[in-house]
This record gives sequence, C-alpha cells and structure tokens, in this order.
Amino acid sequence: MTDIADHADHTHHGYITEKDRYLNRLKRIEGQARGISRMVDDEKYCIDILTQISALKSALDAVALGLLDDHLTHCVVDAAREGGAAAEIKIKEASDAIARLVRS
Repeated sequence: MTDIADHADHTHHGYITEKDRYLNRLKRIEGQARGISRMVDDEKYCIDILTQISALKSALDAVALGLLDDHLTHCVVDAAREGGAAAEIKIKEASDAIARLVRS
C-alpha cells in the first residue's frame, strides 16, 4: 500500500486557485491573534477577549472548511477517478480531517 505522505506531495493542490484569498485570510487571522494577545497584555475586559477568541475560531473554521471543500472537490474526486488505493487513501484522509475538525 502507498504511504499517505506520497499522495500529499503532488504538484497541484485543490486550493491553488484560491491561494491568494487563503493567504489574505490567514494574514488577517494572524492580526486577530496578535490583537488578542495585546488585549490580554493590556488587561482588557475578559468578555471582550472571549468575543475576539470566538471570532478568531470562526475565521479559522472558515479557512478549514474552504480547504476541506477544495480537497474534496479536487484531490478526492481526482483520486476517485483513478480508483484503487489512491482513492481509498484520499477518502481516509478526508474522513480523518473531518473527524479532527468536528472534535475541535
């Protein structure tokens, strides 16, 4: 059976067409995280900090769901067309990723 890492290293990822959008969103998320750190350092009201943490989690979830959708519509679909072990591996990867997102 082929190792999962072998399949993760292909040249075209599903998110590539949205790469700039993802990078921009992640930069905003970085800024939000820094802002939360400053709020704690400045001893801001705890509810305000929790509100910002909730917004940060929502932003991360949106990125994760977008990447998952791209993975399913590109990587998994392509592997399913190939069939065999490649398809099984991609489906298992997607299932595992969904399980991790649901648990978090």
